[in-house]
Amino acid sequence: MTGISRNTIKRYLRQLNAYQFNQEAILSMSDQALDELFRADPPVPPMDRMEALFKFFDNETKRLRKRGVTLLQLWHDYRLIHPDGFQQTSYYHYYSIWKKRTDPSMHMEHKAGDKMFVDFAGEKLKIVDTQTGEIKLVEVFVAILGASQLTYVEAVYSQKVEEFIGACENAILFFGGSPAAVVPDNLKSAVTKTHKYEPWLNENFAIFAEHYGMAVLPARVRRPKDKSLVEGAVKITYQRIYAKIHDQTFTSLEELNAAILHHLEVHNYKSFQGRNYSRRQQFEEMEKSTLQPLPFLRFEMYKSVFVTAMKNSHVSLTVDKHYYSVPYHYIGKKVKLMFSRSLVRIFYRYELIAEHPRMKSPHNYSTIKEHLPGEQRHMLEWNPDKFLNEAKDIHPDVEFYIRQVLLNKQHPEQAYRSCQGILSFAKRIGKDRLILACKRAHEVGWYNYRTIENILKKGLDRELLEETKLHMPAHENIRGKDYYS
Repeated sequence: MTGISRNTIKRYLRQLNAYQFNQEAILSMSDQALDELFRADPPVPPMDRMEALFKFFDNETKRLRKRGVTLLQLWHDYRLIHPDGFQQTSYYHYYSIWKKRTDPSMHMEHKAGDKMFVDFAGEKLKIVDTQTGEIKLVEVFVAILGASQLTYVEAVYSQKVEEFIGACENAILFFGGSPAAVVPDNLKSAVTKTHKYEPWLNENFAIFAEHYGMAVLPARVRRPKDKSLVEGAVKITYQRIYAKIHDQTFTSLEELNAAILHHLEVHNYKSFQGRNYSRRQQFEEMEKSTLQPLPFLRFEMYKSVFVTAMKNSHVSLTVDKHYYSVPYHYIGKKVKLMFSRSLVRIFYRYELIAEHPRMKSPHNYSTIKEHLPGEQRHMLEWNPDKFLNEAKDIHPDVEFYIRQVLLNKQHPEQAYRSCQGILSFAKRIGKDRLILACKRAHEVGWYNYRTIENILKKGLDRELLEETKLHMPAHENIRGKDYYS
């Protein structure tokens, strides 16, 4: 019926019985694997020794994914448990057979804690705006650890660098530690320019990876096998997450991610096909302890802009319309201003020259005293109470006048120089004349430095402020006060 000799078929049957292959495993093998498997008659060891060896492989081979663990080391452990077991050559031979039987594709082995593969799914999910009814498509980010295959999935608004870095960080927080390397696709958020040997990384993504102690190993262009693990995870995501939420309507990204997380946990706790352990169990046993501990502070992405230090020793962050001080000897220099959501850092030729908490109050200043020259440091100490207290020490009338000067300006700082100038007359011409000048200026209702200066220059403070009386002339048509008595 097959055109093959009866003896050849008998030999195939003997080998099948010796290897204990099932039909599914045989059909999943490639022609080359089948050819190597049936090329020669294998020695047929006692069944109990084979069962013990294969059971050992089932239980212990996961350890190969740990750093420093080799197949030879496992053989030594095997011999300690089974002193009469197989020798090294036979051990390797049967391991190869067992591996083909349990995993015919012979996927690449990954060391625990070594790599995290990341990618975006090709198909997008939807959220609905409750007010307008508009349907918005969102991206789906997938990350997977190479050794345990623990998976993380999250929906984000776009593939922009902020969203991409945020998703990568959330994956690391989900895993509870960072791997030695992250393997992204060649999207612009990770790789600015592709190159066969040294690709140019996105500056913010490179800083993010450094913050968490990871190397960046971009997948080669048009080399899908470099990230086959995460592409497989994307396919499983379609089956175990997309299919489950296909008929549901979500009105926010948070609601969508809550549903994704629920089905993701089911996926991670589900046992591998043909095995008695899950991704989560495998992660807890062999990979969790190999991840790098998380740093104390989370990563903050920086944006950068070049600005020129102004003459008042400050630079402007135009996005917030706020000003930050720099050391005065950098006045006129072009500096690099890098800012995150909470911090502003200022560099000159790669040297950090200033650092401030980010403030989003427009038209205000964040100033460090030491950055200013001597005269400006003195001005930094100016405030309304300072001038009012100095005026009070001279006379209450002067204090009242200074208070009016401060109140007549839209912002107190606008009056500081006027107050300083007015109070300086106490030393230049004496307190008594200043007191009289403030009284005279108050009579006319003018509150500024110029008014006091003019009064003192013209000597108006020396004139007595008498009320001018108008004398009523005598006339026959004027009755006078006595008329009404």
